[in-house]
Amino acid sequence: MTTTRALWVAYGSNGVVGSIRHDDEGYTVTMAGADAVAGSYPTLEAAKGALHVRMRPGSTRPEFREH
Repeated sequence: MTTTRALWVAYGSNGVVGSIRHDDEGYTVTMAGADAVAGSYPTLEAAKGALHVRMRPGSTRPEFREH
C-alpha cells in the first residue's frame, strides 16, 4: 500500500494541467485527463520540470499549489 504524503496541482492559463503526488516511491506526475502516470522522479523540482515539458510547446510554466 502506497501512502500519498503530499499533492500539488498544476494550473496553466486554461485551468488544471496535471498533478504531482509525493509518496514512498518519489514524485509521480499525472497529466490532466490521462489514464496513466507520466513518470516518477526523485525530487519535486524534477517532477515539476517533467510536467512542464509535457505541456503544449510554448506553454508558460504552470503554477503549482499544494493541497
